[in-house]
Order: sequence, then structure tokens, then C-alpha cells
Amino acid sequence: MNLAPRVVAAISLTVCLAVAACSGGTAPGPARTGRPPATTPAALSSGPTDSSQDWPAYHRDAARTGDAPGLPPAGALSIAWRRTLDGAVYGQPLAIHGLVVAGTEGGSVYGLSAADGHVRWRVHVGTPVPLSSLPCGDIDPLGITSTPVYDPATGLVYAVAETTGFHHVLVGIDVSNGTVRFQRNIPTPDARPRYDQQRSALAVDGGRVYLTFGGLAGDCGPYRGSVVGIPVSGQGPLVSYQVPTRDRGGIWASGGPVAGPDGTLYVPVGNGAATAPPYDGSDSVTALSPGLHRLGIFAPVTWAADNASDSDLGSTSVALLPGGRLLTVGKRGTGYLLDVHHLTGVGYEVSQAPVCGAYGGMSAAGSVAYVPCGSGGMAAVGVTGNAFRVLWRGPAAAAGSPVLGGGAVWVDDYGSGVLYELDPATGQVRHQLSLGGALPHFTSPSLYGSLVLLGTMSGVVAVHGA
Repeated sequence: MNLAPRVVAAISLTVCLAVAACSGGTAPGPARTGRPPATTPAALSSGPTDSSQDWPAYHRDAARTGDAPGLPPAGALSIAWRRTLDGAVYGQPLAIHGLVVAGTEGGSVYGLSAADGHVRWRVHVGTPVPLSSLPCGDIDPLGITSTPVYDPATGLVYAVAETTGFHHVLVGIDVSNGTVRFQRNIPTPDARPRYDQQRSALAVDGGRVYLTFGGLAGDCGPYRGSVVGIPVSGQGPLVSYQVPTRDRGGIWASGGPVAGPDGTLYVPVGNGAATAPPYDGSDSVTALSPGLHRLGIFAPVTWAADNASDSDLGSTSVALLPGGRLLTVGKRGTGYLLDVHHLTGVGYEVSQAPVCGAYGGMSAAGSVAYVPCGSGGMAAVGVTGNAFRVLWRGPAAAAGSPVLGGGAVWVDDYGSGVLYELDPATGQVRHQLSLGGALPHFTSPSLYGSLVLLGTMSGVVAVHGA
């Protein structure tokens, strides 16, 4: 399913403040470490002061468009700064009023200066889980793998860490100074936390934080995919949805839930247990209400064969497009154009066509979706009416998840650690830059002012050029 082993780098921090749990379990409490910054607005002013340029969530917004308007024109690329943290950063770095926020596999959340990468604050949520104690997997240790999310209404950044004892701990951190406002152990709905990995990006919408669970690399079981919603205060009852398959059906794509304008959440679901009728809700795009009741579902007619061969739709988050259209592409490589108002079961696509085997998160601008292809280069897919086609492909090795800004498409080759700046009309390479080593699987850049930010196997790198 995911991901690659890596070396974890440690940094020495001398001040530690234990924070007690607020509710929801007895997982080890996070610690606030490092020197707190000033709490005035100036403390977060080393980047653009216009909040419209912030990057507060995976692919920037709840719809996961990955589109950042108003950035300076893209140009030549150079390293701005690097910061070594206490582990690999698999999620997208966030950028909020001059602060870069990143979660690590070391179990920490960092607030870094966007100007030079120095550490403003660090919260250590808990001790990550060593691979030796897991039934399968390929991340060692397993800490914070998903992309956190920031809610401007609360001023909190939310992150989930897996900690020893197989706890999945949600923390809400004051972005201005790194103070932990709450922590909460989130029970996995299938009650099998040792087998459940929280890989997909978090989402905030309608007063709740949403997170999903899938399996570990190797798909060892038993587990069942699920979605959980928690009030943004961290207090109050949870809502949840479990995929109605007997086993598996993970919700693990790195892009996470995609929110429509009416608050409907669209989640891609992986291969399930059934390989013959009746259909079991797996290998699907599932539409959920804000309270996590199922509103609709789509599965391809190949669902049984997809389940049998691990060729499902669960590898890539969807793209929302004009006119109530939705594009989904999974491991098999077939793209399906759907009508969000008619997700009525197996085989109810508007149209289908070959695209690529896709892994990660899509972006979208107008009627074009940008698809992360596992091989052969990312694909720009144009939709016209009820049909779609591949307009162009990016560099063959660039398998990361693309984003848009500054008049360019940005995508990385995480295998060799190269960032590409592409012409959005043709996919031709305008500039490229070696980042000095392989990146985590399914990496996606964040755009902030003149910076392109990426998680690395040891921390964060910032590139001048956006």
C-alpha cells in the first residue's frame, strides 16, 4: 500500500512540558518543547500577510483543488533552506501566516519560520510505534504520517499521531505559539488499532475534524476501513462510518476526504473481502453526509476482479469538477467520470476511459484534473461535457501528486528526489531541481508566496521558485 523505510534524524531539545489528556482515552500525553515565540501577529509575519495565500490543508482547501491563485510567476529554482527534524515528513507541510507546520514520523509537530526554517515551536505528541511491534508495514517508526489541517475559525492545527500501545492521538495545537489545547485518543471503529493506519490527510469542514483509517503496507488483517469525525473543540461525541465489507476496504489515499460545497464528503475505498456478488461497499467512491451517513456510492463493474487483484479505486483521492462532475482513477488505470447527484451503485458512471494507475491526490482547475500516475508521468485530464481525455503527460518518473500555482504545475519524482516545474498547457519541463535524495512516497509540494515546500526523509526543504 505504502511507503518506504527511512533514516530518522534526531534533534536535541532541552525544554519539555507535559500536557495531560483532555478526554477520550489514556494515551501518553504530548509534550511542548522548545522556546515559544511571541504571541503577537508579528510572530507569524515572515511570509505573506494575506491569509488568502495560506496553505492550511492538503492541496490547500477542503475540496483538495491544489490550486493557489495569486502567486508570483514561477521561475528558476534554488534551495532556500533545509530543516532536519526528528523524523521523515510524509504529509504536506502547511503554511500559515509565515509559519510552516509539519508532522513527523518521530511523533512531533513543528512550527518553522517560513523565512529561514528555524524552529519556532515543537510539540512531541508521543513515542511512535516501532515497525518490529507491527504485524506488517514499511514505516519505521510509525508516528505522524498524514497531513495535518489548520482551522482558521479555532486557530488550531490538528494532527494525528500513532503512539506506543497502538493509540491514535488527535491533538489541537495553537498555531501562534505551539500550546496544546487538547489531545484525544481516537478509538478505531473496527476496534483493531494495531492493524489500522491513519495515512490519509485530515480534513476540517462544518465544525468537525475528519480522519480516516486504512491498513498497513502489506494489507495484513483483520481491519475495516472507516471515517471518524470529531468536533473541532476536541470535546463531545464522535461520528463514524465503517465500510460494510467483512474485511479490509481501507481508506488510505494520501489526499484524504474531499468536501463538496454542500458538505458532502467523498472518500475512495480500497479492495474488500468479496470477490463475487453480493457487492460489499468496497472498491468505491463513497459519499458521506457531515454526520457520516452514506448518501451514495459508485463502484465499477469490475469491482469483484479489482478486489481479487488489488486493483481498486482506493489509492487516489477524487477530483471535483464543474457541473457536478467527479473524476476518480485507481490502481487499475481506468478513469471514471461520475455525476455527484447520481452515485447509485455499481456501474453508474457517466463515462470511462484509460488514464493511468494512480496513487496520491489529484488537483483540479476548471475542467482539468491533474492525476498522480504511478508510472509514465502525471496526467492532465480534460473534461468536455460527458467525456474526458488525457491532454498531456509529465516527466516519466514524476509520480508525486501535482499542485498548481504561479502559472505552473508542480510535481516531484519522489524516487530520485527531483522537483519539476511544468508548463500547464503542454506539460513541458520549464525548470527542475534535484533535492539531494529520495523523498517519502506520494509526496506533494505546498506553495506559499515564492516558496515550494516539501517533506523529506529527514524533515522539510523549501525551494525558491514559486
